[in-house]
Amino acid sequence: MTHYQPVNAMEYPRYSGIRTFMRLPHITDLGYVDIAIVGVPFDTGGTFRVGARFGPESIRNESMLLRPYNPALGVSVFEHCSCVDYGDLPTAPGYLPDSHQLIVEGVKQVLESSVTPIFLGGDHSVSLPILRAVAEKYGPVALVHFDSHSDLWHGYFGGKDTHGTPFRRALEENLIDVARSSQIGLRGSLYDEEDQQMSSTAGFHVVTGPELHARGIASTIAEVRARVGSGPAYLSFDIDFVDPAYAPGTGTPEVGGFTGAECQELVRGLIGINFIAFDLVEVMPAYDPASVTGLLAANLVYEFMSLVALQRRDALA
Repeated sequence: MTHYQPVNAMEYPRYSGIRTFMRLPHITDLGYVDIAIVGVPFDTGGTFRVGARFGPESIRNESMLLRPYNPALGVSVFEHCSCVDYGDLPTAPGYLPDSHQLIVEGVKQVLESSVTPIFLGGDHSVSLPILRAVAEKYGPVALVHFDSHSDLWHGYFGGKDTHGTPFRRALEENLIDVARSSQIGLRGSLYDEEDQQMSSTAGFHVVTGPELHARGIASTIAEVRARVGSGPAYLSFDIDFVDPAYAPGTGTPEVGGFTGAECQELVRGLIGINFIAFDLVEVMPAYDPASVTGLLAANLVYEFMSLVALQRRDALA
């Protein structure tokens, strides 16, 4: 059986070679694969800054120093998982409905195998077509959503689909099991008080940014874990959850966010949840001095991979 892992850093210097995530092999045959990194370079859903179409490239580029063993979680990722970089899904820049359909079809092909995909956005609109394909296979999933915005807007300038609407559409299409879902880190100015109640009115468990700062990570994670239960779950991480001091390269930055270390602690706390897919979105390298946002994003993707490796290890124990 083929077992895919990064090239040996003692044989090939980290700065060399074609840039895939962690220098994994670029493979599209997923027959012997546990984790696939999949780029979704699309940003026509952006409403303020744009440039997230270059996010997958940035995340891959900043992943070159990641190493196989995660000491915080005590797991060697590639000992338990065969991993590849699948490359990017096709999109049609400037044409959102067409691109979303292309993404649905691309994700369906990925999910024909037993792989756990990790999607690199792209703006947050890409979560909707990903969830359409995911729900077709698994049914409505629990959503664990880290973001400074709820992305539950009804529409924008008369249109239904932007990076601020994916989870409104997902609820309307019954892609999310909202009774098992949480939105974490919401903050920033709003248009009115009704906007503040949008998530709780929709049925989500909500932990705002200020509440997370006051309450702490441990109790927040305990609430999220209890709500998700044992069924299939999807993790969506918008990099603007992070404070712009630590992740300036994003489309709609909001102050009052979280450090890189806090983000790692939050993700590591999700051990044991049955995640069947992940996305990390809204990285914009054009606004990213010294590539600090891309670096943090790459490290968070590594934590996602570590969660899957732990899940596979424990399932075989």
